[in-house]
Amino acid sequence: MKALRIPFYLSILTVLLSSCGYNTMVEKDETVAQKWADVQTQYQRRADLIPNLVSTVKGAADFEKETLTQVIEARSNATSINISADELTPENIQRFQKAQSQLSGALSRLLVSVERYPELKANRNFIELQAQLEGTENRISVARQKFNEAVKGYNSYIRSFPRNFIAGWFDFEKKGYFEAEAGAEQAPKVEF
Repeated sequence: MKALRIPFYLSILTVLLSSCGYNTMVEKDETVAQKWADVQTQYQRRADLIPNLVSTVKGAADFEKETLTQVIEARSNATSINISADELTPENIQRFQKAQSQLSGALSRLLVSVERYPELKANRNFIELQAQLEGTENRISVARQKFNEAVKGYNSYIRSFPRNFIAGWFDFEKKGYFEAEAGAEQAPKVEF
């Protein structure tokens, strides 16, 4: 009789665990990882455009070298921070976002500086690069939004009862969101 109890309990445990949501947690975790890869792809696209933009701008006579140096350094810093999908803590995402924000700020200063160079603004290569950069910024925004949606679905799922127990047993941890930067609620002041 005791020999029959163990297989019986194991089969009941298997049935209970099969509907516990573990597979869905894995699927949602993978979705977050895929959306994170999409975000990184768009940031990489931007980083790949920057050398071409800098080279085009360098062609303008006596262009501010300090501004170009800031863009190059910010790009180097932004591309040096790599976070895997397993490390998506709020702190790591904030560190990644800070480096990308520094690059965004340097690019903004570069584009504002270009306003003083009509020959550069009329340069076809510069116009095309600027349009590609603008499109990339839009893609980054969409990728970040989709990432946050995936994180919301994942976090909600693993924190719901009774799945929160299963998530704890199998080390499914809450993921971090991309959040607005401090001061983002105020429009930037542009001066020429």
